[in-house]
Amino acid sequence: MDVSLVTLVVLACFVDLLVSTAPGSNTIPDSSQHDKDGNSDPGRHRIVLEGVPVAEKPFFDTAVPANVTGLVGKTAYLNCRVKNLGNRTVSWVRHRDIHLLTVGRYTYTSDQRFEAVHSPHTEDWTLRIRYPQRKDSGLYECQISTTPPMGHPLYLTVVEPETEILGGPDLYINEGSTINLTCVVKFSPEPPSSVIWSHNHGVINFDSPRGGISLVTEKGPVTSSRLLIQKAGPSDDGDYTCDPASANPATVRVHILNGEHPAAMHHGGGGTLLPRVLVCVLAPYLTLVAFR
Repeated sequence: MDVSLVTLVVLACFVDLLVSTAPGSNTIPDSSQHDKDGNSDPGRHRIVLEGVPVAEKPFFDTAVPANVTGLVGKTAYLNCRVKNLGNRTVSWVRHRDIHLLTVGRYTYTSDQRFEAVHSPHTEDWTLRIRYPQRKDSGLYECQISTTPPMGHPLYLTVVEPETEILGGPDLYINEGSTINLTCVVKFSPEPPSSVIWSHNHGVINFDSPRGGISLVTEKGPVTSSRLLIQKAGPSDDGDYTCDPASANPATVRVHILNGEHPAAMHHGGGGTLLPRVLVCVLAPYLTLVAFR
């Protein structure tokens, strides 16, 4: 081989070696190489382009509850936790009308009950809804401004306080027995401050000369109020209403029986009396027809 050609090949190799080892050169580290502590961890290495690491893709923390129950009139919160957000923004969209509610910390709806809440350097982006109504129930979506946008759905159910008198709407009590009425209040933002009972539109007086009337109320997530009236008589017949301070009232009709048909009318069974009469009237006729 010509000596000049060999010299050129050697020089080319030497120049290539200098360029490849120069500072700032673009390299992709071998995932099998050891770190400075001698540990081999392929997952620790990132591709480097011009000295800047490629940003990790954002994602939602699905451990955060996606089904939220709110109470009418009490502020509701929908929380969205985003990892690796970077310089992207988080928006909230209401699905029923595809309405953009918030972008970042700015509100984009004229309904000022909706507001985005975010504390700096945290991963939580919360949609706050003041004075929610049952119509606010439905699907909402937390979106990240990627291309295309990434979305995470959350479902809000708004419930309102319910009042119920157990065993209603009609109760049948034998004369001389004890009237036992239990009123239950559910889904109240807080236990009602008071529960008022009335009989035929008049507030019950527990200190009346009649006596034998007592009330026991237990407050909590579900509040119960129990009205006891001993030795029921004809004057105790009528409508009884339970009226909590923070919920709609409920009414039950109490029928005082004098012993004529207690079995047929017990617990609203008065309607079963007519079929029994028909059976008794028609039984002889049906028997004759069967044996013809």
